[in-house]
Amino acid sequence: MGATALNDPANASSKPPILLNRSGGFKVGGKVIDSPFVPNQTLHCDHGYMEYFIPQRPRRSSIVMWHSASTQAWQNRWDGGEGFKDLYLRRRYPVFLWDGPRIGRANWACERTSYAPDYRDKSNFVAWNFGPVYPNFWPGVQFPTESAEAWNQATSNRYVEYDTRANVELETDAAAIAADEGKLGDSIVYLTNSAGGLRALMTATKSNTTNIKAIVMYEIVGWIFPENANVTAGPGGFGPFLIPEEQFKKLAEVKAIQFVWGDNRNDTYPDVQLSRYAAELINGYGGNAKVLKLGEVPGLSGNTHSAFADLNNEKVADVLDGFLRRNKLTGYASPDDGVE
Repeated sequence: MGATALNDPANASSKPPILLNRSGGFKVGGKVIDSPFVPNQTLHCDHGYMEYFIPQRPRRSSIVMWHSASTQAWQNRWDGGEGFKDLYLRRRYPVFLWDGPRIGRANWACERTSYAPDYRDKSNFVAWNFGPVYPNFWPGVQFPTESAEAWNQATSNRYVEYDTRANVELETDAAAIAADEGKLGDSIVYLTNSAGGLRALMTATKSNTTNIKAIVMYEIVGWIFPENANVTAGPGGFGPFLIPEEQFKKLAEVKAIQFVWGDNRNDTYPDVQLSRYAAELINGYGGNAKVLKLGEVPGLSGNTHSAFADLNNEKVADVLDGFLRRNKLTGYASPDDGVE
């Protein structure tokens, strides 16, 4: 990898400006605990944080972007170009960036936590589907392979994560509150990456409303299945977790669920197989779940673990647009704001 520079935000393309009605953020869930040491002292903690961007004349469906690295994953392409956040604001969808409890900007925990350096840059190269072994990129991969700075940015844009069953429960409890309380609207589309997909599925099984309309998962890591499935529960933070059948059935109430895979993930890849099994189970309860391999879409090739950040992310967004259209999730908040 060479020293090729990334796109300079100060010299952005000639695209028109993004017009926002408002932006901001709010905390979700959490609790207040009393100090065991000092009387009458408390701590607000274990809340999630939601940042939002509402365009002028918005569409009705809200896009909630759920990372498994940092919110930066949704903000830029690997080369510094425009990421999914801005691509979907241009399409006039309200966009929400979610940090679950103890993650990123919501790291005020109610319990003692610890951090030790985890030396996995080179293993991430493989996990993120850049190539079969560091530093050998897949031919045609949608990553700026000549740019050392792109690699530096990719490996630096990380938060400390807690991949445990307890954290999955903590994050999804807060996310279900966010989905149910109405601040995200009544037509929520989760866009997720990696272990964010596990958490979005779990959230949908905990929600007490029908506000969650769709879940699109880019290369999900971690699984939930009903207790009667032919699956053995896993001991770690990625499961598989077995939940009551009646709870799992809630996934069939979501209008559309899509498992999306990049290139070099053949049908023997374990998570691809699990996604097909999960879709089969959801559909068996009357749901609408499908598996999509981007390499089988005409005009797409070389996609990674995070296709939304790839160099061809506008074409990836075109595929997502088709999904939203087919499932009638493109309407406007006000009928006068657009013609579909």
